[in-house]
Amino acid sequence: MLNRRDFARLSVVAAAAPLIGATASKPPVIKPKRLSPGDTVGLVLPATAAFEADEIQFAKEQMEAIGFKVVIGPHAFDKWGYFAGHDKDRADDINRMFADDTVNGVVCYTGGWGSPRVLPYLDYDLIKRKPTVLIGYSDITALLNAVHKKTGLITFHGPVGGSTFDPFTLENFRRVVMTAEPAGVLPTPQKKPNELIDRTNRILKITPGKATGPLIGGNLTMIATLMGTPYQPDTTNAILFLEDVHEEPYRIDRMLTTLALGGLFEKAAGIIFGRCSDCGVKGPSLSLEEILRDRFGALPIPTISGLSFGHIEQKLVLPIGVRATLDADAGVVRVEEAAVG
Repeated sequence: MLNRRDFARLSVVAAAAPLIGATASKPPVIKPKRLSPGDTVGLVLPATAAFEADEIQFAKEQMEAIGFKVVIGPHAFDKWGYFAGHDKDRADDINRMFADDTVNGVVCYTGGWGSPRVLPYLDYDLIKRKPTVLIGYSDITALLNAVHKKTGLITFHGPVGGSTFDPFTLENFRRVVMTAEPAGVLPTPQKKPNELIDRTNRILKITPGKATGPLIGGNLTMIATLMGTPYQPDTTNAILFLEDVHEEPYRIDRMLTTLALGGLFEKAAGIIFGRCSDCGVKGPSLSLEEILRDRFGALPIPTISGLSFGHIEQKLVLPIGVRATLDADAGVVRVEEAAVG
């Protein structure tokens, strides 16, 4: 089976296939309609297959517990190797959800491997005409950023259907996706009862300053995978946010170097690095903090790390394309506008 690094290299080739409905110029921002209790959401698997069918049923029941009706994609239970069916079929499920007037949101069941492979088969013209909430994280980063770049649609880096919806995660989901008001200052989870001061949710201030711009980013591996493709994110004057999981520091450094060589950092207005979960060190190594300070410390833009999003249990929803302010001196991020209408 391919490992994550091998797949990232192969997916660049798949991403170079002809586009459907792509445009050369940057499209205007489009906000989807907010989700409300009683709305119907589509559950799709753009990447990895569910190991057991009951995992998809569990995700369905979670969405129902929030108050939604759920329709499952026709190919959700398919398997092709480690993918949830063939590329065109997984893309077809996404296209179907956007085409269905009764579907108000599209929730990805999980990430894993495979989202970049569906990008050439998405109907971006349809998605642009039918703006709908689209949410996920990890491998889904590729889908979120491609859709935003090609259509201007605000997409949402947040929990997938199979995530743990603890009170912190659920509250932030409702705050961003179900409320047509600015989310304001993004909170941090409460410290653990056995900690004198918060050790888990610390914000590390790397470079000082304050900047405002649209939020762009997600999983570092996926952003690196999109480099050099038609789906590469545009970080011009943006607040770039990044995180990862199960990556040794040298691989984090390698991917950050790729982004630096591609000009993503020099164009950005500010940078937020979340966390690198389960990123152990084998042998001599720079620490993650040393890598972040080396890579970002000399940049003339505000930079922090430690924000709660991505591969952690308690996670924020970050709307891609929505204007936010990063105050690195205070260690605070404020979402300045509503992400939904």
